[in-house]
This record gives sequence, structure tokens and C-alpha cells, in this order.
Amino acid sequence: MNDLLRRRFERSNTLYLDFLDTVPESRLGSRLADLPSDTIGHQLWCVLGARESYPRAAKAGQWQGFTSPVTAEQTTDAGALRSAFVQTAADLDAWIAGLAADDEESLRYVLALLEHETQHQGQLIRYLYGLGIDRPHTWQQQYALDEEF
Repeated sequence: MNDLLRRRFERSNTLYLDFLDTVPESRLGSRLADLPSDTIGHQLWCVLGARESYPRAAKAGQWQGFTSPVTAEQTTDAGALRSAFVQTAADLDAWIAGLAADDEESLRYVLALLEHETQHQGQLIRYLYGLGIDRPHTWQQQYALDEEF
């Protein structure tokens, strides 16, 4: 199970890195017009924060608060975001690799984190369409974007 989860998080991280490679840095501060929305960069801040906060909660046995490895100012800095995605992916991989098969509490956090990442990917797809930004090829494959039915 751990190997399956590790591969799934690796795929998720690839999607986020491809997103950062595709979305112009100047668009990281963009919001969806006429809709209540946060910025693209803040969506990524939240993903990174969950990657930091969920494992900490699992290790402590209870929620320890939410922190992110990037600051509000760094949410418009593609390089800082990319570095944080690379580092948090390595940290997640090591954490998941070390989990015992019977550590149900930690596995609940792992699954919640994966759900959180996927939910943000769905939100970011709306930003890509709403702002007219090209969709990364990996996102088109993962979510069958732009297919005609």
C-alpha cells in the first residue's frame, strides 16, 4: 500500500511541477474574474501547507495547526514554489515509506492529504480555463481535458 501511495503522490507532484512550468509567473497572482476566488499562488500555498501540516499532525496524533513552507510573498515566485514542491515531495515520500501497515491514523492523514491535493487540482483547472491559460499536457492526460465527446 505504501508503494502505491508513494507513486500516487509522485504523480501529483509531477502535475504540480508541470503546472508551474506552464503557467506564466505573472499569472500566479491572478484571480477568477467576477467570482469569489483566491489567487493561483495561494492555491499552491495551501497545497504546500497541507503537505507540511498533515504529516506533522499524524506524527503528533492530533492537529498541530496549519503552516506552509512558503510565505504569502512567495506565492508569486515560481522558483520558490517549485523548490517547495520538490522538497515537500521528498519529505512526503520519506514519511509514507516509513509508515507501518497497521498505522491506520497516519494512513487516514495520507488519504486526506491526497484528497486535498486532488481537490486543489480541480480548482486549478477552473483557473486554467477561466483565465485562458494553456493546460499542461500531463493535466490533459490525467483529467481528459479538451477532449471532444
